[in-house]
Amino acid sequence: MADALNELMPIRTLSALTGVKPITLRAWERRYGLIRPTRTPKGHRLYSHQHVEEIRRVVALVDRGIPISQVKDLLAASRSATASESQGPWPDFRDRMAAAVARFDEPELDRIYDEASSAHSIDQITHKLLLPLLARLGERWAEVAGGVAEEHFFATYLRSKLGARLQHRMRYATGPRIVAACGPGEHHELGLLLFALEAQSAGLRTIVLGADTPLADLVVAARRSRADAVVVSSSVDPAPSFLSRDLPALVREAEVPVFVGGSTAVRHRNEITSAGAGALGVELEDGVRLLRTALTTRKASS
Repeated sequence: MADALNELMPIRTLSALTGVKPITLRAWERRYGLIRPTRTPKGHRLYSHQHVEEIRRVVALVDRGIPISQVKDLLAASRSATASESQGPWPDFRDRMAAAVARFDEPELDRIYDEASSAHSIDQITHKLLLPLLARLGERWAEVAGGVAEEHFFATYLRSKLGARLQHRMRYATGPRIVAACGPGEHHELGLLLFALEAQSAGLRTIVLGADTPLADLVVAARRSRADAVVVSSSVDPAPSFLSRDLPALVREAEVPVFVGGSTAVRHRNEITSAGAGALGVELEDGVRLLRTALTTRKASS
């Protein structure tokens, strides 16, 4: 997830994620100083995921009838208040879970998970407890004896939890059908499972194929399932043939839109788009929103 902090996007992508037209975004920057994009050497605007969240807050205030000229001051006041507030129960939950992981104590993990679930939504638990803890454990690999075992233990536990949630939701999904799989060489399925859950929350049906899936098999799966799109999850540095040969072949043969998500989509965005696929990046919510927008646009034009 750290790559999300470094991922920059052009104004058209910011517009797609927020629903605000580029001309309006430029006006908000120029007249009200609401956003300060990074500039390329040629002067093109680039935006971060922090800009996405800020624009969404602007839109929410405007929708409530707040004049745009007053929004900047309100946002500044809100940030000041938020910074002074407690972080809530999440640091305690994370510390207790980390201690349980260090003891390889699955029953205690379950007790903490159930306690969190009794008072908070699944999305909150995922984004404020599970993902931060997974990142924290991943950072301990080189620092603590047994760090690798701890991370693997928690990843296995988390995979079981996410898989159960995914199966439970499958029976209620009715939207466009998405074939989703880890790309060649990608053996970590957690990002894929989290994406599938986020997609289901957005009304999409996901067919999850798992780790290290040959792209040629995705063509077969997409055709047999009559999928509306294919999503490849990858955080590894792919073989050169993946970008130059295999991905373009998948785009040609799948007969539906193809997308790549994960860190690979950040590092190789230009090559992915040149192959005819869409780059979803590493932010789950934004990736699903881009996917739904693309599918809606395709349906409207067909």
